Amino acid sequence: MQRRSFLGATGALAASALAGVATAVRAADLQALGEPRPFDFAWLKGAARAVASRPNEPHGRELPPDVAALSWDQYQAIRFRPDHTLWNDRDLQFRVGLFHLGLYFKRPVRMFEVAQGRARELAYDPAMFDYGKSGLAGAKQPRDLGFAGFRLHARRDGFKSDMAAFLGASYFRAVGAEGQYGLSARGLAIDTALQGDEEFPDFTDFYFEAPDPKSATVVVYALLDSPSVAGAYRFAITPGEPLAMDIDCALYPRKPIERVGIAPCTSMYQVGENDRRMATDWRPEIHDSDGLSMHSGKGEWIWRPLTNPATLSFNSFADRDPKGFGLLQRDRDFDHYQDDGVFYDKRPSLWVEPKGNWGEGSVQLVQIPTVDETVDNIVAFWNPAQKLQPGREALFAYRLFWGSTPPVQSPLAACVATRTGTGGIVGKKREYYAWRFAVDFAGGALAKLDWGKAKVEPVITLSSGRAEITSVRPLASVKGARAMFDVVPGNSLDPITVRLYLKTGEQSLSETWLYEWMPPALDERKV
Repeated sequence: MQRRSFLGATGALAASALAGVATAVRAADLQALGEPRPFDFAWLKGAARAVASRPNEPHGRELPPDVAALSWDQYQAIRFRPDHTLWNDRDLQFRVGLFHLGLYFKRPVRMFEVAQGRARELAYDPAMFDYGKSGLAGAKQPRDLGFAGFRLHARRDGFKSDMAAFLGASYFRAVGAEGQYGLSARGLAIDTALQGDEEFPDFTDFYFEAPDPKSATVVVYALLDSPSVAGAYRFAITPGEPLAMDIDCALYPRKPIERVGIAPCTSMYQVGENDRRMATDWRPEIHDSDGLSMHSGKGEWIWRPLTNPATLSFNSFADRDPKGFGLLQRDRDFDHYQDDGVFYDKRPSLWVEPKGNWGEGSVQLVQIPTVDETVDNIVAFWNPAQKLQPGREALFAYRLFWGSTPPVQSPLAACVATRTGTGGIVGKKREYYAWRFAVDFAGGALAKLDWGKAKVEPVITLSSGRAEITSVRPLASVKGARAMFDVVPGNSLDPITVRLYLKTGEQSLSETWLYEWMPPALDERKV
């Protein structure tokens, strides 16, 4: 799914969609379908298990021709009416708005309200929407048309903007204090970066549990379905900085799955300090995230800068019972982006914190070439070593944190910049090809280190080739240090994995910086 389709549908409409909701307006009557039925998470898991026992069938219906033919501008013109938001007539901390079908979102999703342990489906009503200049005649739309997704709003900002939105397949986004959308999460990733086609499961049903009037948390349930698996999800969402989502999911495979991605994070990286391959834009940097952070089961903190590779790149980081991982936007300096339209310096980071022990597996990173910023090209997720099998329930629980910084920080110095370029010694003729790395670390013990007494060393290891011209020195501008070195690939054409951390004596001073560098072809190594 193109990231702009989601950002446009959620972000561009957010400011006007609920204008005036905070005023004392009684909600128009929301029509219901059928009779209320008992509901809880156990029931939803049973429903998912039952769905998985049957062959997968495409859900939904053929859209009316005028809805199916909506252009980008026409779809953007459709507004959800503020007086139809769910719970607008009740003194609760949250409201729910709904997305219309059309454009990229053609599969109807069923919506239910849960109150006092009973669920009742919400009916589509053309009166819910202001069709504006979309060209649609709302009154002519069928009453069973359905919805594309939903957005959540909180009293904390007067219900003026989104705090989260679920739209398209199993994609969803949320915001922290900056109020800026960026990267997304998914319910599940299936067979990402394999030879065949990737499978994109859908959230087919959502259940909104009416919260206690004073509750700062809203609970949403979802039913997931795809050709390979069905699943039941529970989201407990608490706005703030960062916004927190407690997620419980139960998966019921229909068939063996080669590669499953738990808690998948999806982002975009086109150009940054370390990768200028596609630097044809006037803006210095273009990315929603600049690195993958991992806190391993053994306690090691690892930072992997992202790249925009020339060919698809896949990396697997083996671990047991990981403490956390996520795609972060560490660089929050406007001057580094100069984008006053979409504000990449304000894009949220997304941190995944497993609940309980996840056992053996790996954090996997997929980086796909992209020529512009309209398509997400970065995916990171947990892949359990034990493959999901049909007939066996698989349970996972985790927390997602959306905001400027993760809730848990390494006590060590963090990598704050990675730069690369031609190696060698300035003013001296180069005799062979080398590539320069300059890595900046800040925080931790480096901020107060007495460089006159402490001997700081860069510890560098390579999967092939050799490192030379190594150095580390204080860097006052970041209250930290800069490590510099050249990598000489020799005749290797394979990717070279580079690891670096700083130490003094036996004491580690920094997290581990981990990079994969692809040497150019032999005939491209100019000296």
